[in-house]
Amino acid sequence: MIVSITDDFNLDKIADSGQCFRWTKTDDHTYRIIAGESCLYIAKLTDDCYDLSCTQEEYDNKWEDYFDLREDYRSIRERIDPGQDPFLQKAAESEQGIRILRQDPWEMLVTFIISQNKNIPAIRRCVELLAETCGERKTDIKGRDYYAFPDPAAINALSESNLASCKLGYREKYIRAVSESVLNKEINLDQLAKTDEKTTISELTRLYGVGVKVANCVSLFGFHHIDAFPIDVWIKRILEQEYPDGYPYEKYSPYNGIYQQYMFAYYRHNPKGV
Repeated sequence: MIVSITDDFNLDKIADSGQCFRWTKTDDHTYRIIAGESCLYIAKLTDDCYDLSCTQEEYDNKWEDYFDLREDYRSIRERIDPGQDPFLQKAAESEQGIRILRQDPWEMLVTFIISQNKNIPAIRRCVELLAETCGERKTDIKGRDYYAFPDPAAINALSESNLASCKLGYREKYIRAVSESVLNKEINLDQLAKTDEKTTISELTRLYGVGVKVANCVSLFGFHHIDAFPIDVWIKRILEQEYPDGYPYEKYSPYNGIYQQYMFAYYRHNPKGV
């Protein structure tokens, strides 16, 4: 189906933003996206026109929300006063097109545990290995096989050797533990989806192997709490260099997570800053 998207939307920038690890670029204009149990091909036709390999019903029920297309990102960018915050304005202009995807909380929890001390290519490899090891095998619209992201029971059922084959290293014990916590109802991800960011992060950090940074990433990318503000080495550097008097969280609420993504991407592409 053909969709017109006139708001900020850039597939390359989203794919490179560090929030999704099952996007594959198949040619200059097309991405193959695996999200949970679903697979989508999306091709850019013109600046505002995209071809999606789904029905209208699938678009309405999944993909419109997945890309967060009901949110006006241009207006969020335009809230920034270039006179008061020239750095953030420049970062937002440079990285416009990034959107916060609405992804599955369970998938994000496991993925960001895997992400600890790993670069993006390594994270991608581990996520794919895990899916291939215990995810359900499916076929996409082009007849190509793919593997759905495995649920907690599938991961927990893996033998030690099979889990080790996913190259997770010390993260194996964390992923095994969170699988057991979900299965034993020690944490209810469905309930957390109905709570606020502070409660979500508090509950997530009770899990073995989940620190504040991972919890913030899961809150932002899994529960779509767009005020969550993950702090990694890049963001620490930004806060030190660009906001020596303190970053104005309250001023930019409730969109701190979106602004964090602009800053994060901008510094990765321009490590010396402005």
